[in-house]
Amino acid sequence: MAFVFDPAPTPSAAVAGTDDRFPVRRIFCVGRNYAEHAREMGNDPDREPPFFFTKAPDSVVEDGATVPYPPETEDLHFEGEFIVAIGKAGFNVSEADALDYVWGYGTGNDLTRRDLQWAAKKAGRPWDWSKGFDRAAVIGALYPATEVGHPSKGFIRTEVNGEIRQDADLSDMIWAVPEIIAYLTRSIEIRPGDLIMTGTPAGVGALQVGDSCTVSIEGLGAVTTKIGPKA
Repeated sequence: MAFVFDPAPTPSAAVAGTDDRFPVRRIFCVGRNYAEHAREMGNDPDREPPFFFTKAPDSVVEDGATVPYPPETEDLHFEGEFIVAIGKAGFNVSEADALDYVWGYGTGNDLTRRDLQWAAKKAGRPWDWSKGFDRAAVIGALYPATEVGHPSKGFIRTEVNGEIRQDADLSDMIWAVPEIIAYLTRSIEIRPGDLIMTGTPAGVGALQVGDSCTVSIEGLGAVTTKIGPKA
């Protein structure tokens, strides 16, 4: 078999402390998984099950990257997130078995064109352009679960130019990791290389050209993104 042109390289994320790479297959994102963030977005966190949107694998950027301020927006937001890396295929996984499918964990930033998201919500349209644009998935180095266990508590914090903007605990998540995996796999088979961005705490806000944004999670390091001029 011959391709009509060379296939694109496989997107990947760093593995902490090694030269190994984690191949990224798909990126699932959980919406409104912290109660206070749901409220700041004008929603009731007690009335809905988890829901998901996606980002393209080739939108991954790593620690230290400079991301050009994206086009078609005047309101780019940070959203610090706890990342789950899947290492085993599964469908209709039970909560009791869900952690067996996890390869590891990391720190990320779900960059969002907020003005486009608000317009899509108002029109009842998908969020794709607000969430799935180029370089929208900031993924820090991943840590194997064999080394860090399965974190269920610990700080998650976002700083912009050294000022703390988000400060919460992983235990504040409405839906814990086993519940997220069980719910997701009722509809979709997860496979090795899938990432799950598990939602963001309250305190999201705008980024400007020249800003430096750092997301850190207890025991999982930090990931820093600088915002450059529009391309």
